[in-house]
Amino acid sequence: GLGGATGAPTTEPGAHRQFVGGVCRTHGHTTPIICAPSPTEADCTEHPMTNSSLPSSRPPVKLRAADQAYEAIEGLISTLRLEPGAPIVEAELVELTQLGRTPVREALLRMVSIGLIVQQPRRGLLVSHIDLAAHLDVIQPRRVRERLIAACAARRATAAQRQEILRRAERMVEAAERDRLDEYMQADHALDVINHQACQNFSAVQCVLPLIVKCRRFWYAYQHEGEVSEGARAHMQLAQGIASGDEAQAIAGAEQLMEYLERFARRIIDR
Repeated sequence: GLGGATGAPTTEPGAHRQFVGGVCRTHGHTTPIICAPSPTEADCTEHPMTNSSLPSSRPPVKLRAADQAYEAIEGLISTLRLEPGAPIVEAELVELTQLGRTPVREALLRMVSIGLIVQQPRRGLLVSHIDLAAHLDVIQPRRVRERLIAACAARRATAAQRQEILRRAERMVEAAERDRLDEYMQADHALDVINHQACQNFSAVQCVLPLIVKCRRFWYAYQHEGEVSEGARAHMQLAQGIASGDEAQAIAGAEQLMEYLERFARRIIDR
């Protein structure tokens, strides 16, 4: 669900050692990202959401230092704590993440490869700007992958995963009704994590994750134009389809979510 009514987050001194669940780009699990609201039950130091109540087709795997650095820096960029056009200062990121230069550099190279960071002559690395018109080209390929992931999850999810997916969607609806944006986004992350585990399609998940990051950053930049309850309803339809094993309903929910994101993007572009 990418919509809300509050202003974009701001960076405050001393805010850096707080965590909230993000999504691991390597294994599809939730991981901590730096500079975010206080912890929730979805957080842990390695791969949360992989306990006995949430079966996964992949065993828990401790993140490499480079993956930890990627998660932390991506969280700063996607939530606009590192704003578009901001210079990337490697030494500051090393200190912020408490990781070495080598993993931070590896993480930055990965971000260059997916377009979150750009390298410019004589200016070094910068956070990429958000290209409004090109954002529709992000949603189109994401639509195809989300439909596939929804169909796979409806077919392959365990009973426990189906229950958890529905529970997370219910939390999104509740958070939307109370206009609790942080809770909404945390439940959204958690639902994505379980959905990605349940689909058991690692290739599809790896393809969709960079697109999700770009959509999240776009939403954080323009969230005042969005309607969070609409996104919550789309997630609920998706969750109900997966929970009931109804592949068609799950695909329809994924399609409804992508339609919402496209309408949101066009509203920003056309204003």
